[in-house]
Amino acid sequence: MAQYNKQASELIFRENNAEGRVDSDTIDLHGQFVEEAEDILEERIKYAQAHGQTHLHVIVGKGNHSADHVQKIKPRVERVCQELGLQYKTEPNGGRVYINLQGGPADIPQQPHTGAPHHGEAGQQQQQQSQDDEVEHFVTKKVLPRIIRELKACCVMM
Repeated sequence: MAQYNKQASELIFRENNAEGRVDSDTIDLHGQFVEEAEDILEERIKYAQAHGQTHLHVIVGKGNHSADHVQKIKPRVERVCQELGLQYKTEPNGGRVYINLQGGPADIPQQPHTGAPHHGEAGQQQQQQSQDDEVEHFVTKKVLPRIIRELKACCVMM
């Protein structure tokens, strides 16, 4: 089951972070389990710092798909930043965190990002919902049935 969780995590991550979906200074962690998100973030921070990136935008989600709509990934992102001595700040939409990778204050740039198309708040929410729906459909229609079949086969053999 752990192997299937890992595969699902990798598929979700690849889909959310596919070229053209997010800017090069952005990582999308929503849809991940908290522990997986932490591991991915730590690796991404190391990579970004090694390649001279000055900051990172982290999409953590607003908690809309969590029980009681509580953000789960954001507190862990904050903890990682604290442990690494990095300043961070929640961005205006609440589902993103800005991290200064150079250790200075987390002053969010006022200019729109380059790379992926920039949309207004409503457009971002609509695009995010569409992406969430795609991921949810993929996981519930493709990944979960496969996991259930494998678990049934495993349990029948036992």
